[in-house]
Amino acid sequence: MQSLDAPEVRGEDEHVGSRALLGATGAYALVGTLALAAFGTLPAASETGTQVVTWFREHGGLVRWGVWAFTVAAPPFALMVALLRRLIPAPHRDMFLIGAVSYMTAIAVWTWTWAGLALHADQLEPATARAILDVAVFFGPVLTGSTTTMMAPVTLLALSRQPRIPRWLGLLGLVAFVEQAVETITIFGSTGFTQPGGAMNMQLGGGLTLAWILAFGFWGGVRGRIPRGRAVQH
Repeated sequence: MQSLDAPEVRGEDEHVGSRALLGATGAYALVGTLALAAFGTLPAASETGTQVVTWFREHGGLVRWGVWAFTVAAPPFALMVALLRRLIPAPHRDMFLIGAVSYMTAIAVWTWTWAGLALHADQLEPATARAILDVAVFFGPVLTGSTTTMMAPVTLLALSRQPRIPRWLGLLGLVAFVEQAVETITIFGSTGFTQPGGAMNMQLGGGLTLAWILAFGFWGGVRGRIPRGRAVQH
């Protein structure tokens, strides 16, 4: 059996339908949606410490359910990435993998912070809550580095002259990539739509990123093709 990292040779790509990839994508979609629903509308960077404390006292239980859902979502997402990586040639697959791993890591760190604030919400002091949340809200602005790293190689392949990935996925990736690149300005925001951790990060950017990830996963499970010359495990 050839190594998965064996050099590619010319020839037609081999179609590989993957029930495992479809299942992992479906599981990630379900659990990820549950996580987002549990968190709901998050406190903004412009809110006072007192408002933050009130929010956590009212939503502490839901936050912990949301953290649980994000934790459970990690294995299916990892399986998605492992299977999707097979469909991409080098060096694109390695850049995609680096972006995906850093994406998972950032989500894990973000959830630690929220779970910690929710654990003893009845004992939170306003100044402490605001200071800790100020660290957590920069999850969205900094995550754009991971998402663009993950999207760029796949999008370039889809928009190339001889695409091995459908152009519609490339166009979706281009829209999401541009939005994520513009979204880096939230690092400098403080209020409104462009504040860190605000609507541009969590609703617009988060929605586009999730849509791209799921579209890539479902396409890969139904119509993905492994480059000829790479091993196929049965």
